[in-house]
Amino acid sequence: MVRIAALSDIHGNLPALQAVHKAIDAARPDFVAICGDLVFNGPDPAGSLALVRELERAGAFVTLGNTDLAVADGDYTAAFPWFTDGIPDSYEAAIEWARDQIGDDGIDYLRRLPSERRLRIGDDGSPHGDLVLFCHASPGSLTDGLAADLDAVVTMDRVGGTDARVIVCGHTHLPEVREVGWRTIVNDGSAGNVFDGDPTASWALIEIDGDVVKAEIQRTSYDVMAVSNAVAARGLPGDVYRAATIRTGKLVR
Repeated sequence: MVRIAALSDIHGNLPALQAVHKAIDAARPDFVAICGDLVFNGPDPAGSLALVRELERAGAFVTLGNTDLAVADGDYTAAFPWFTDGIPDSYEAAIEWARDQIGDDGIDYLRRLPSERRLRIGDDGSPHGDLVLFCHASPGSLTDGLAADLDAVVTMDRVGGTDARVIVCGHTHLPEVREVGWRTIVNDGSAGNVFDGDPTASWALIEIDGDVVKAEIQRTSYDVMAVSNAVAARGLPGDVYRAATIRTGKLVR
């Protein structure tokens, strides 16, 4: 049996990441995956990135997220294609602030991140059962998420871009595990900015034993009020809403 801990969407929330790191250490998985959106929005992008890099040096799979692309390269159309008239000023201000916080070395690190990573488990010649894909939104895309309410035809199209038996992703900030045909989709939610109304950090623990895949969403508490207050005190445009989102666990605009 192979056990994988997966997290994503840290969004510069270092206390949440530290709490998840501690919980993952206690779970003792064989592999750790961090599926993008590392620094944008939260109060400590530099500290968050430093811990991500420490985890990568210890063997974690790390992939790029759409907001990482925005911070690293300023390609706002690629990072936020839904903003057809340009990104809001509040986004641009937070992106520029995060860029300044992580510095040139952090930017270079984000630029080197792959959009996907793959893990081959076992060597039994199975065409699907031993391949795990780590991505941010969906196979082949940083922005086309796998939301639970997505049309079934669209979902099948989006997951059809890989041979992986297990697809591990984030992006929606809404944790869930579901079967789509012979595949298992594991959306770990968000380790730093969840939207499901439970203001804790979410991540996933996956067990693969031959053809059997078991995945469970984990919730880890951290000092939500301290992080919310730190965001509010920063004073960037939109920080009142960001702070409220962290405090309530619900997207506040």
